[in-house]
Amino acid sequence: MKNYFDLSGQVAVVTGCSTGLGVQMAKALASQGANIVALARRQNLIDEVAADIEKTYGVKAIGVACDITDTDRVNAAVDTILEKFDRIDILINNAGTGGVTPAEDVPDEMFNNEMNIDLFGTFKMARAIAKKAMIPAKYGRVINIASMYGLVGNKIAGSAPYHAAKGGVVNLTRALASEWGSKGITVNAICPGYFYTPLTQETLDSDFFQQNAKTMIPLERYGKEGELDTAAVFLSSPASSYVNGVILPVDGGYTCM
Repeated sequence: MKNYFDLSGQVAVVTGCSTGLGVQMAKALASQGANIVALARRQNLIDEVAADIEKTYGVKAIGVACDITDTDRVNAAVDTILEKFDRIDILINNAGTGGVTPAEDVPDEMFNNEMNIDLFGTFKMARAIAKKAMIPAKYGRVINIASMYGLVGNKIAGSAPYHAAKGGVVNLTRALASEWGSKGITVNAICPGYFYTPLTQETLDSDFFQQNAKTMIPLERYGKEGELDTAAVFLSSPASSYVNGVILPVDGGYTCM
């Protein structure tokens, strides 16, 4: 039986891999045989994640501390990964932030911070890994984690800087897919809706958000743990070799209405 999604021996870098969806996606890739680089700012957390992945899935995993807004640290992190593994096949650009403030009250610092992390940080990681690893190898899978809010606006939580940054990630994905396709690299984006994580559980279970789900989401619920993983595995795999520049919402249908 053929496993279309076999990632054995490949090396996947997952940013924002200290908690939540980043850890879930890293584990999903590890379950298909990929070696994992958990990248985030807090060394203690990513070391725990890496140890757990090694123990559970029997692959190699390391934690590399990096602030994705710092170009020098991004380049140094990529060099460290290449010294360890000599290859990077997959990049999941998951690190991000999300401030909530009415648009008319958004301070410049908040807008700059959102752009710097969600958009420019995503680009910095992709640029460094493409240049140092994927273009020389003539192979790569880049998956940018945007958001359904990179495609639409919203009325329940004012977050214009987040919408702008994630909208930028959506079209950055198309731009990189266009430039790098001829170099053997596919670049795609996943646009998640609301998902349950330890940080969102209480909010999403509130009466207001439960009613919002019934009104705004065709499936009438929020995403469960694991429901983002299959999209990440598919786009990371050699089987998705002709999928490039795609923007894939995983949102229960939120953006189809």
